[in-house]
Amino acid sequence: MAKGRIDGQKAFVLHAHPYSETSLIVDVFSREQGRLPLLARGARRPRSVLRGNLMAFAPLELGWFGTGEVKTLAKAEWLGGISLLTGRCLLLGYYLNELLVKLLPRDDAHPQLFDAYEDALRALSSGAEDAPELRRFEQTLLKELGYGLTLDVDARSGARVVDDREYVFWIERGPVERDDGDDTASVSGKTLLDMVADDYSDARTRFESKGLMRQLIAHHLSGRPLHSRRVFVELQEL
Repeated sequence: MAKGRIDGQKAFVLHAHPYSETSLIVDVFSREQGRLPLLARGARRPRSVLRGNLMAFAPLELGWFGTGEVKTLAKAEWLGGISLLTGRCLLLGYYLNELLVKLLPRDDAHPQLFDAYEDALRALSSGAEDAPELRRFEQTLLKELGYGLTLDVDARSGARVVDDREYVFWIERGPVERDDGDDTASVSGKTLLDMVADDYSDARTRFESKGLMRQLIAHHLSGRPLHSRRVFVELQEL
């Protein structure tokens, strides 16, 4: 057996880029080993058995070996169970992948986040509404990174959030009731409570929760842009 051999790992490809004339470096997200780079030797050759399997959003069973930072991919088998993403959902899938690549540290297992990612892909592929799936994934991602949100308690007073009041969200602290005369963008208490209840049936909740999560994710990205979001906006404008 090859040194450091690991087999039977359920994983998804997040990103891949060429390495030499015939190979790829593949950034994968595995349930048990976390995010890691793998060298896929010969994967760019037309007859490579790896070539057709290393697709984004396809559930895979991977095996690899090696002891360095970049391991060598030994096996990639397609598991099935998720239809290929198309159109708008394809762009949303790339958004999820970009968040993982930019925010998730390497070699750090997050089984719950992996399950949330897989659930989001499966829901998007079956035509589910994207707002609930994206918000669930974003909240799980922040929680797994150590930035879990408390949405139903006023961070200043300690009182429970009230659905008919307006709140300003203080990053890394939580919501505080908006003072009279404060023109800072606010979010309704109902939206915050709906997010806790995982209820996105209300149009205002969908709109405000999207803005809130965008604000929080931008903060944790520390100014790094999301290319998938830019492409999505440009396509909408067209």
